[in-house]
Amino acid sequence: MEITKSINVLGEVLKPCSKSPLTGFYRDGCCNTGKDDHGCHTVCVVLTSTFLNFSKSRGNDLITPRPEYNFPGLNPGDRWCLCAERWKEAHSYDSAPNVILESTHLKTLETIPIKDLQEKAFDIN
Repeated sequence: MEITKSINVLGEVLKPCSKSPLTGFYRDGCCNTGKDDHGCHTVCVVLTSTFLNFSKSRGNDLITPRPEYNFPGLNPGDRWCLCAERWKEAHSYDSAPNVILESTHLKTLETIPIKDLQEKAFDIN
């Protein structure tokens, strides 16, 4: 398991996204990424019902618990590491959730322009 350097889109050390529910491709609470993360789960978001319903309509049901995968199911208000492409798609349909920039991995910028992320920035302070 090779993890790409943990830097956020602001050029700082990547901050945790969520420990409950436990998120991240590596289930380490951070939106870390590496060679094995083909979905690029790098965007830390605050989930909304609009996004959850959009994702379900696109074939990715994040609402329904899947105990066989140790997946609790997600709710509005939960923080989660999303795939950069899914966030970008949702953004184009005006359904993207807010982003926690401090917890969004730098690799995200290979897929999403920083201005789009800043438009949806969620202030954690």
